[in-house]
Amino acid sequence: MQAHPSRRSCWASLPSPNVREAASMYGTAVAIFLVILVAALQGSEPPENPFPYHIPLDPEGVLELSWNVSYVQETIHFQLQVRGLRAGVLFGMSDRGELENADFIVLWTDGDNAYFADAWSDQKGQIHLDTQQDYQLLQAQRTLDGLSLLFRRPFATCDPKDYLIEDGTVHLVYGILEEPFRSLEVINISGLQTGLQRVQLLKTEVPIPAMPEDTQTMVIHAPNILIPGQETTYWCYMTKLPRDFSRHHIIMYEAMVTEGNEGLVHHMEVFQCADEIPSIPPYNGPCDSKMKPDRLNYCRHVLAAWALGAKAFYYPEEAGLAFGGPGSSRYLRLEVHYHNPLRIQGRHDSSGIRLYYTATLRNFDAGIMELGLVYTPVMAIPPQENAFVLTGYCTDKCTQLALPRSGIHIFASQLHTHLTGRKVVTVLARDGQEREVVNRDNHYSPHFQEIRMLKKIVSVYPGDVLITSCTYNTEDRNLATVGGFGIQEEMCVNYVHYYPQTRLELCKSAVDDGFLQKYFHLMNRFNSKEVCTCPQASVSEQFGSMPWNSFNREVLKALYGFAPISMHCNKSSALRFQGEWDLQRLPKITSTLKEPTPHCPAGQALNPAAPTVVSIGRGRG
Repeated sequence: MQAHPSRRSCWASLPSPNVREAASMYGTAVAIFLVILVAALQGSEPPENPFPYHIPLDPEGVLELSWNVSYVQETIHFQLQVRGLRAGVLFGMSDRGELENADFIVLWTDGDNAYFADAWSDQKGQIHLDTQQDYQLLQAQRTLDGLSLLFRRPFATCDPKDYLIEDGTVHLVYGILEEPFRSLEVINISGLQTGLQRVQLLKTEVPIPAMPEDTQTMVIHAPNILIPGQETTYWCYMTKLPRDFSRHHIIMYEAMVTEGNEGLVHHMEVFQCADEIPSIPPYNGPCDSKMKPDRLNYCRHVLAAWALGAKAFYYPEEAGLAFGGPGSSRYLRLEVHYHNPLRIQGRHDSSGIRLYYTATLRNFDAGIMELGLVYTPVMAIPPQENAFVLTGYCTDKCTQLALPRSGIHIFASQLHTHLTGRKVVTVLARDGQEREVVNRDNHYSPHFQEIRMLKKIVSVYPGDVLITSCTYNTEDRNLATVGGFGIQEEMCVNYVHYYPQTRLELCKSAVDDGFLQKYFHLMNRFNSKEVCTCPQASVSEQFGSMPWNSFNREVLKALYGFAPISMHCNKSSALRFQGEWDLQRLPKITSTLKEPTPHCPAGQALNPAAPTVVSIGRGRG
């Protein structure tokens, strides 16, 4: 590493065009590009903002990312704002937010020149030039408070060193260079200020419905709380609807983030409490506090969910989410997740969610249905597993009984697991064949959960099957992780938003308990240390005493793949629909969907494997 005493002089010494014609040509090229960008991405009329999506990458606001998506070109255009004088920056993506084995762009200076390159990091954090340069720098210019970069990259490049940009969560990683480096190869991320941000890059483009004239708003927020100076905080705040609040439809909601806290407010959710609970005491504090009233646990019906980078959520024109009136609880719980890796002290916050609602009810009530696994310890993940899969079913028998002949139409989805969840997918099957994916997140994070609009409405008819699979990683655990409500236990859920609302609120499964007990008895025949199968031993205790080895892991996996299931085909009252739901056979699936093959852009190998010398222009501020 070659250090220079003055960072300001480094940027000041960067070469700039000193021939008027060259400057004119450069300016013209940039202007032409921007015109083409706006036209290609947003239509023939220039929008107010060609980069509609924005997130702060770091809590202090040094780095801010904006982007736009072209599904026609399968390309993302990025604008990275760097505030303050820096010697360079790294920005990229990785599978789980690791800084090792990551795909980067790097802007750096050696003290005399500035360079831009497509790069990658190895297992030791060393940066290397990518032999295939797939990031294209379009503009670099100074701003009043720093630097702005404009660059683009295809979704897929078929370069093994590049990250495949796909639907779902993307883990963005960054690093800030505070001093020059003589070459790219001497940069190691271990010595840099680095960080992680999660976002969905490939946003769904949906038309914005017109708002009714009688639209009203309501802001659900915790007033002026002091954000704790710790990395992760879940804050709970109770409020209630006005007395005699009549039935309305929520037709839209958006986040209201306190100015200056954009880098700390990670995600927010508004829950409605169960109507069966007559009153909920006031509360304003950490969700994991021992002072939190137990009754808050009955506030689980999601009304709104927002995560960093998400824009306003609109319901389809024909449907709205009902709240208020008879049979609807007045009590609401706001939950805010603060991500404060720098442990900033003394910051106050009043962030929340603004609901838009109307008394002019739409044609259909929207509903929310739970798919996946029942919250029960019979579904468990052995310790030290890299990718263990559990699957829950909404069977043809349940949909045949509970859905209308005209079907239901799923337009949004919220995936949910606890801490060990890594992938979640729900697939629709019909006549024994998987037909389409409802929602998939191959890079799922339990720390980034939002309601996502589907790119295509999925219609489900009587007799269809909905299959939800979750992949878990328990490499850092020494005991089995069982299903349940606790944060150290696990869940596998897809909350699907659909219309018209039906009486079916929960369609989930779990392995039959009797077959699980047969598994424990079988394991006792092969293990020197016995698992207690006595009546007083709970399933959690039985899994906790299991001496894990490759044999009992594989047998458990096989058990979950063939044993009968107990179906929970439940109404909103939590009672099952009439029928026999235990010892049900697994749905027979004869044809499964394959994951799509990435489309590689033509001419990708023409880009030379060499850094681009960057001329930093002056912006208009």
